Amino acid sequence: MKEILKLLKKDFQEKLSQAKSREEIENLERKYLGKKGKISKLTEKITESPPEERRELGKAINELKEELQKKIEEKYQSISVSKYRDPETERLDVTLPGKKTPVGHLHPVTQTIQEIEDIFHKLGFIRRRYPEVETDWYAFEGLNMPKNHPARDIWETFYIEKDMVLTPHTSSGQIREMERVGWPVRMINISRCDRRQSDINHLPTFYQFEGLVIDERINITHLKGTLDFFVHEFFGNERAYRLRPYDFRFTEPSFEIDVTCSLCGGKGCHYCKDGWVELGGAGMVHPQVLKNGGLDPKKVSGFAFGWGVERAFMKKGNLNIDDIRILYQNDLRFLEQF
Repeated sequence: MKEILKLLKKDFQEKLSQAKSREEIENLERKYLGKKGKISKLTEKITESPPEERRELGKAINELKEELQKKIEEKYQSISVSKYRDPETERLDVTLPGKKTPVGHLHPVTQTIQEIEDIFHKLGFIRRRYPEVETDWYAFEGLNMPKNHPARDIWETFYIEKDMVLTPHTSSGQIREMERVGWPVRMINISRCDRRQSDINHLPTFYQFEGLVIDERINITHLKGTLDFFVHEFFGNERAYRLRPYDFRFTEPSFEIDVTCSLCGGKGCHYCKDGWVELGGAGMVHPQVLKNGGLDPKKVSGFAFGWGVERAFMKKGNLNIDDIRILYQNDLRFLEQF
């Protein structure tokens, strides 16, 4: 067996010295050190040797294996270095271009958050972030939502404990902001939210931005003007939007905000059906919510709106995205476009 090991080592060194490419080295590595290579076959034959010689033979085979592996690594290194050396002078050619380090970029959702923040900053809104795990009071009760409201159902909201939930909407920041600063308020709260929904328009975890303005004599014209500014800044002057009456318990009156579909230009398609797509809700802050936040609805009034960041991004023109879930599938073919 020892003689076989010497011959194998000699044969390996001769062939390794003749290898000129990485492919040839890899073939040698498989032939001698692979799972079905010559070293593995020798290891299997140890049991055929006398018991008193097995330990010594096993040690010799392992030492040979380590030696061959080291020589292969040295050969890989020499091949790698030789590619960058001038064949005549054997000196490093520093004029050869280096390898570019891959550079990433911000996720499109993060880019959208920054854009939204910049737009509202022009109107004097201050960026806030409130907890992603919330109490029932801030998430529902303080927002004038009754015990039997569908949003409080266990199939709609992620409950951690009886009175603790994963924040279902950024509206929970309204009461916290009133408690923190009183009034006046001009807040844009952008945070992560969670709901038990998943389809082409919904994600179980997503980002939402909540606008809240509270001051003396605030009315619907202020809300309308704010929405006009944002829609034209974010979507462009060619896009139209509408306020559609709705029932939100924390605003009165309340509206759904729709914008013309970016896929069909408002003509109607498989995604929007009638040319309009929903962005989110808005309305005048309900007097009871103002009271729950420690404010007097006879002295101040306000408006609020809350939209999904991902949904707003999808509605931008020329993107042709008809399934919101692609944003979090980590497909580089999609993400590298942004």
